[in-house]
Amino acid sequence: MFRNDLNWSDVTPKAKWLNRRQIMAAGAATMIAPRALAASYSTTEKPNTFEEITNYNNFYEFGLDKSDPARNAGQLTIDPWSIQIDGLVERPGNYDLADVMAMGPIEERIYRFRCVEAWSMVIPWNGFQLSHLLDRVGVQPSARYVSFETLFRPEEMPGQRQGFLDWPYREGLRLDEAMHPLTLMATGLYGEPMPKQNGAPIRLVVPWKYGFKSIKSIVKITLTADQPVNTWKRTNHREYGFYANVNPNVSHPRWSQATERRIGGGLFNSREDTVMFNGYGDQVASLYSGQDLAKDY
Repeated sequence: MFRNDLNWSDVTPKAKWLNRRQIMAAGAATMIAPRALAASYSTTEKPNTFEEITNYNNFYEFGLDKSDPARNAGQLTIDPWSIQIDGLVERPGNYDLADVMAMGPIEERIYRFRCVEAWSMVIPWNGFQLSHLLDRVGVQPSARYVSFETLFRPEEMPGQRQGFLDWPYREGLRLDEAMHPLTLMATGLYGEPMPKQNGAPIRLVVPWKYGFKSIKSIVKITLTADQPVNTWKRTNHREYGFYANVNPNVSHPRWSQATERRIGGGLFNSREDTVMFNGYGDQVASLYSGQDLAKDY
């Protein structure tokens, strides 16, 4: 599934420029292109179109329908933006987005994306490894987990004015998952700044897990010794666990995870078999050696 000879010219005609805040982070006075595609981590599958990726997604802060984020996210203010980093770190603080983005080289990666609702896409992200950020702020030896929190701004995020989730949205990873080189802090897609409906200005991407783990519009990162309680597990622990690894052998209580519907796959969208760890098993299966993944779902 992975190869080392893939170029951006093979997959997209989109411009490969970073936004103004990425330029600030790099300390440059003129527009610069992001680092070459990290092909060793990228799938060879054809990416979905920019229009499909930006018009069919879940971002419940803007509504429950797949089209609500594109319709409602335009009112979101994303500049200025900062991220609070605290907990078991050596250098806690409230970091400006430009400083956060200076903590790791921007790369371009094409990842499979699998939603817990059994639909999937292939998305070309640009961003940097979360591990680079964590290394820069200094992880204390007692830290075992990383928790994340989404912006809470109900005056701009109409879904937050509804009571169907406990806002703000929260997620978490085990530290070894967070430090894995596949785990990305994404700042854009198709070489363009992250669209607001996809989690601008910065979001998490964990490609071997269901999409709800890839928290959007992050404003807080906390290192902890204890496992954090993520929003969906808090809402319904019988249906949503902490790990959320893509697993065709463990069904959601209300539907099978054995197959998935590929968005953009024709008139009725194509259906295909779901692959363990979303196809990233060679890279991440060792993280769960000895675990019962039917129990640790």
